[in-house]
Amino acid sequence: MAARGQYEELARQISAVGVVKRGIARLLPAECPSGAAAVLALLDRYGDMRLSRLAEHLAVDMSVTSRHVAHVVEHGWVERSPDPGDRRSRILRLTPSGREVLDDLGQRATDLFADRLREWSDDEVGQLVTLLARLRTSFGEGRTHHQPPAPLPVPAPAQARVQAPGPGPTSP
Repeated sequence: MAARGQYEELARQISAVGVVKRGIARLLPAECPSGAAAVLALLDRYGDMRLSRLAEHLAVDMSVTSRHVAHVVEHGWVERSPDPGDRRSRILRLTPSGREVLDDLGQRATDLFADRLREWSDDEVGQLVTLLARLRTSFGEGRTHHQPPAPLPVPAPAQARVQAPGPGPTSP
């Protein structure tokens, strides 16, 4: 187990990650704010789902989730269809247009990281990815008794997507 001072420094460093999140948020096009990007990323990662499940993944109130969904539906990036198991509910599904937007966002994020981390070695980037994934797992991603962490608003490009085992943005 690490020394308490290391955990204190880790807390400071994690708090400072906001600068990275803000950098990612700045690259989002005006028509796709971070909440909309998070909806697209979650539907891509987990597939079709009800609004209530999406709200759980976003870790936000149903009314906030409804606003995000209304925005992406209005832009044609997500469609709502009747839930065959409960006609009162709707299933949310990423559209081909939504996938295109998501791929563009992924390319923007990839370009940003490639630029900002250009002096890092491949091994260092790999270590960061591994450790961040492990940190997310330690905080309960994929465990039903924990609230999931907010997703990054921008996924990896389609050719580089890696599926984590089990269910898993971020709004700035």
